[in-house]
Amino acid sequence: MCQPHQLWRFPDFSKTREQTDSIRSTQPPNSASEMLKRLVKEEEYECLRDVVGRYHNHSVSYGRCCSMVVQRIRATVEDVWSVVRRFDKPQTYKHFIRSCSMRGDGTVGSTREVRVVSGLPAERSTERLEILDDDRHVLSFRIVGGDHRLENYRSYTTLHEICDAEGKAGALVIESYAVDVPEGNSPEDTCLFADTIVKCNLRSLADISEHLPRRRGIRTLTE
Repeated sequence: MCQPHQLWRFPDFSKTREQTDSIRSTQPPNSASEMLKRLVKEEEYECLRDVVGRYHNHSVSYGRCCSMVVQRIRATVEDVWSVVRRFDKPQTYKHFIRSCSMRGDGTVGSTREVRVVSGLPAERSTERLEILDDDRHVLSFRIVGGDHRLENYRSYTTLHEICDAEGKAGALVIESYAVDVPEGNSPEDTCLFADTIVKCNLRSLADISEHLPRRRGIRTLTE
């Protein structure tokens, strides 16, 4: 695990490494398609292969690493996207974020400065919106500043409609990233750290999205 003075300080997650629904890559031959094959069903892979190759196929050279995390959500793609697309309100489901201030109108090129919760050594991160595609349900951002060590971090999130065994529509969220490996750290520790944050965020996203219809119903009754 990372030393306290290196990356943000987190508990030892090494005991849960084998349970993660993410695939990490520190070598160029490991493509996004190969990572995806290990995370989704075969029939899902065939439908997702092209879009994943377009958005999640990160170039990993020496000194960089990448990873992919998948989250299944029992909610419509529209409901999930309504939360994800709010670049100005990441704290809605990213619970490590305390506040967010925007520069821009929320379109591509806008930047946000997020303040993280107390207890973490870092305090802020500046992020730039690179892609916001409402038709394809794609969001991408890049970290451009902050007092942490996640240099050249680029993230892509894509949403895809799936059906469960009963034919009920749901959403599959794929989030991938590439980032520089900080000096003194290994690619494995860097990905473990970033994966932990992404997984927590996506689990929170699932919880919020799955309860959106009920919350809308309550608001309607009280209006």
